[in-house]
Amino acid sequence: MGRLTTHVLDTMNGCPAAGMSVSLWRLLPGQPPEAVCSLQLNADGRADAPLLQGDAYVPGKYRLVFGVAAYFRGLGVTLQEPPFLDEVPLEFGLAAGSANAEQAPHYHVPLLVSPWAYSTYRGS
Repeated sequence: MGRLTTHVLDTMNGCPAAGMSVSLWRLLPGQPPEAVCSLQLNADGRADAPLLQGDAYVPGKYRLVFGVAAYFRGLGVTLQEPPFLDEVPLEFGLAAGSANAEQAPHYHVPLLVSPWAYSTYRGS
């Protein structure tokens, strides 16, 4: 078992990206992406619960999609059309977990974002 979490920091305004939309997709070989969940980030720029955990944690390839342009437009930022960054997809892999909860992998995928740049990493 393992778990997947995320959060977003708005580097333009120096704050959490409260209200940003996020969707998670499972990528299966030779098949269309499978929707896992969609949510709005809380006031701390985080999901209220892990995106995957327990039996829902299945090793494989995934895509997180962050609604960057809609978030900044919602703050009143004027963006060109089309915006430089609209939806930001991040594709990554989750390895097999362990039955031992203390050894289960925790994948934390943060996004640092402005209307013109983003960065990510595997956090803890």
